[in-house]
Amino acid sequence: MPFSGVDAVVFGVSDMAEAQRFLEDWGLVKLHADADRLVYETRDGGEVIVRPQDAPDLPPAIEPGNTLREVIWGATDAEGMAAALARLGAAGVLRPGPDGQPRAVDPNGLHHGFRVSRRRHVAAVPTPVNAPGHPARIDRRSPVHDRAHPIKLGHIVLFAADFAAMRAFYTEAMGFIVSDEYPGHGVFLRCRQRGEHHNLFILNRPGKPGVNHVAFTLTDVHEVIGGGIAMAQKGWRTEIGPGRHPISSAYFWYFHNPLGPPLEYYADDDYCTEAWVAQEWTRKPELFAEWAIAGGIDGTTRRQVVATDNSGRGHA
Repeated sequence: MPFSGVDAVVFGVSDMAEAQRFLEDWGLVKLHADADRLVYETRDGGEVIVRPQDAPDLPPAIEPGNTLREVIWGATDAEGMAAALARLGAAGVLRPGPDGQPRAVDPNGLHHGFRVSRRRHVAAVPTPVNAPGHPARIDRRSPVHDRAHPIKLGHIVLFAADFAAMRAFYTEAMGFIVSDEYPGHGVFLRCRQRGEHHNLFILNRPGKPGVNHVAFTLTDVHEVIGGGIAMAQKGWRTEIGPGRHPISSAYFWYFHNPLGPPLEYYADDDYCTEAWVAQEWTRKPELFAEWAIAGGIDGTTRRQVVATDNSGRGHA
């Protein structure tokens, strides 16, 4: 497949200083920062770009307030880029952007850009796991992380105003592959036959387009927990987590933030190949989370913050 994953995301926000404070705490590396533009990167070079929400060259927002304004997908190489643009052109969804480069607009109105990927290969080494009769971590302790260092932009989750149209756009025009599905309600999509379980998840929300969250990949569950506690210590509020998804198998922790939609730390998701068998599921709470902590973990006591999930994002 021509795309390798999410190469960059562009947000429009009302408070650039608060957005910068969050990105620093989130564990990204600063490339550029001024009053009009913030650019931070993950360990593999994926970019988070933040602009004032009234910047005239930003694509229009698909929902009120601070939010994601554009997704930039990385092609594996120039040949893959040409193939992707030809496919999108044949589908009639390309239009020029303000920089003259081609863009596609999905049925939600969200803009998508394309480039040969600038991401670097990162081979993360997770903490080995000991099991009876099979010790893999010998004479060493498991780590306690004091912050997270996100490896890459893993996936994006969108609310679909017209689910059927969104599903068709991404499977037919973009060429994404279905990994799993709630028929008529949600679909997990990956860019390539061989790769992480999903780069995009679409949730049905008739007549109301939006962004559910943007997710960042970490090394393992230890980094998810350590990074999440570090964010709590810095005063950032948990949306839900930590927890574990049965579909995709990943450990997660979601945080409210000044960029708009929640951002997620996650690790240990399923890796799919041509042999992966997509399944159809009935949408229900226990398939969002095998287990989850509402309100997160207090950074001082290291104990659960008692809370009720009333986010309306399907996490209850």
